[in-house]
Amino acid sequence: MITIYGIPNCDSMKKAFSWLKAHGIEYQFHNFKKDGLDAALLDEWIARVGWEPLLNRRGMMWRRLDSTVKEQIDRNSARRVMLETPSIIKRPVLDSGDQLTLGFTEERYLELMRK
Repeated sequence: MITIYGIPNCDSMKKAFSWLKAHGIEYQFHNFKKDGLDAALLDEWIARVGWEPLLNRRGMMWRRLDSTVKEQIDRNSARRVMLETPSIIKRPVLDSGDQLTLGFTEERYLELMRK
């Protein structure tokens, strides 16, 4: 079963939900705002794709971070920030079991579903 992680009011999430529905693909939704983020799961993601791709440096939550935190960001501080504020993670995070996909593009989702 595919699990998609994020927040429901995000435009990228809405596009991913629409795409999955249009292609008849069942999924579970994990809402960061309601369900939080488990440290063990975040550690697994970091091991799979690295901390830097997970950290959304273009979003509002990044812009709200204190400048000293941004300037000194490293693996440990990024992990702490992502656990405290999961909505700073690039969305959506789609876990198909075999593959972890960050962000939404139709091409990437098509490729993933072919596998």
